[in-house]
Amino acid sequence: MKDKNKWGLLAWVFIFLLLLYFIQSVRQINVEQELPYSTFKKYIKAGEIIKVTVAPELIKGQYKAADGKVVNFKTVPMPDPKLVEDMEQYNVSQFSGNLERGWLMPFLMNWGPMVLLILFWLWMIKGMQGGGKQVMAFGRSKAKLQTAKKTKITFADVAGCDEAKEELKEIVEFLKDPAKFQKLGGKIPKGVLVYGSPGTGKTLLAKAVAGEAGVPFFSSSGSEFVEMFVGVGASRVRDLFEQGRRSAPCLLFIDEIDAVGRHRFAGIGGGHDEREQTLNQLLVEMDGFDTKEGVILIAATNRPDVLDPALLRPGRFDRQIAVPMPDLKGRDEILKVHAKSIKLADEVNLNVIARRTPGFVGADIANLVNEAALLAARKERQSVGMDDLEEAIDRVIAGPQRKSRMISDREKKIIAYHESGHALVAKITPGSDPVHKVSIIPRGPALGYTLQLPLEDKYLTTRQEIQGKLAVLLGGRVAEEMIFNEITTGAQNDLSKATSIAHKMVVEFGMSEKIGALSLSQPSEEVFLGRDFNREPKYSNKTAEIIDEEVKRIVTEAKTSAEKILRDNAAKLKALAEKLIEKEILDADEVDRLLNPEAANETKPEEQEKKA
Repeated sequence: MKDKNKWGLLAWVFIFLLLLYFIQSVRQINVEQELPYSTFKKYIKAGEIIKVTVAPELIKGQYKAADGKVVNFKTVPMPDPKLVEDMEQYNVSQFSGNLERGWLMPFLMNWGPMVLLILFWLWMIKGMQGGGKQVMAFGRSKAKLQTAKKTKITFADVAGCDEAKEELKEIVEFLKDPAKFQKLGGKIPKGVLVYGSPGTGKTLLAKAVAGEAGVPFFSSSGSEFVEMFVGVGASRVRDLFEQGRRSAPCLLFIDEIDAVGRHRFAGIGGGHDEREQTLNQLLVEMDGFDTKEGVILIAATNRPDVLDPALLRPGRFDRQIAVPMPDLKGRDEILKVHAKSIKLADEVNLNVIARRTPGFVGADIANLVNEAALLAARKERQSVGMDDLEEAIDRVIAGPQRKSRMISDREKKIIAYHESGHALVAKITPGSDPVHKVSIIPRGPALGYTLQLPLEDKYLTTRQEIQGKLAVLLGGRVAEEMIFNEITTGAQNDLSKATSIAHKMVVEFGMSEKIGALSLSQPSEEVFLGRDFNREPKYSNKTAEIIDEEVKRIVTEAKTSAEKILRDNAAKLKALAEKLIEKEILDADEVDRLLNPEAANETKPEEQEKKA
């Protein structure tokens, strides 16, 4: 294949040089006036001829016109033995002879453009007939080949998704030893769909499979298949699978396959024909290649709900592997993987950091570790300390500090009481997550924040815990009303979250006595145009009124609960707000010492871990 490409390149270089020579030759041909031979002789005798070049078929030269300009001329020679004698007699300054011209120059002049046009036309025809590929290589796949030497990522570099790794290890075993499965009649899945939230490590898992198996790894994106030219997407799909067959055993990886594998006839106006042609070709290719060839397709997506059902049926993507968000153990393992590349201080306890990052995915944790390293380097430290990691968590969650923002003393006091209201309600409400930090330093769009972090991952939430969370959200608004007898726009985000949670309690969780154990919600995934655009509610207008009443009742009860807590503990609210105005940031220990001095002296679980 390489030799064929080399000779093709040499052929086109030769044609280019030939064309360049032809153009240069044409440029050298000046405009020449054709003279009769008699006039030529007359100009010789008049002494107007300057230069003459005599050839068997043509005489060329220059003469001086009446206006003094030098004019190029040519004439057909006649039998004239006295020509040289006349040129000497009448003082022609320069005359010479020329050999008979070769055949190449006349051929190029007359037939060169036509030959080049025929060659270009043949090349176009060959390009269009070459296995469905388009002219100028538009139809070739843009998949990037990563050989076993380049793919250095293994399963040791992937953490936090043990179940997904176990599923994919079977793919690795098949690529290493296919006979083990084939002797019992088993067939390896043709395709594996890896799906999950953004940043959970789907692409990293596919690279790890290639690295473990030691086979070529063709990586491409779903958006690379669809172009402005009709038929290019289907051609690139064919070319990708052809490359896979030539390099078998190998892995084909398509990232973000939802760009090309969406529901057919599900868009506005009936869909995109070019995208559907590409999807149809992908379906055909997945049916066509045999698992014995050792070619396995792995695809990744964040939106499995919009994929075409024909793509997900057995025989195509037989195996679907979910990559969930990591739990506490998974986050701890991911931190250890990323911490290998940085220098940590001896005081750092990664398990504490893992507990303080619930909801973080692998990409978030990688960003957290990198931010901590940058912060430590900015402070010119020799290693990354615990405070650097803590600051990095705050930066990832709420954004960088905005200390330059000028806030008046009155607004600062309002913000302090607002955040103190959140913190106090959170500390007193049973089942509420522990308060980790309270700050009135602006971060990102927020003027202040109260950070609560659970001690462990939760997969189920009780109604009492949700009601407590609502009370905490409304604690800031209630504190403002109590102290200043006025409300501000600072609780906008809190009210939005509280209303959304209360609505879910009524229509999704069945936590309303009036509605009962019914699920009246719309599907939680994003709307897909053409399928969900005209979606209508599952309930009547009367039920909608009841839902609104229940949502208002739940929020009002939560506000009443928060108000009772704050009025009963008004002295603690004042002490907490004043301390917050003084220090601007309070950690969990400082909050405990202010609100519960007796219990603050007890050793915390995190401190026990540090000592251990």
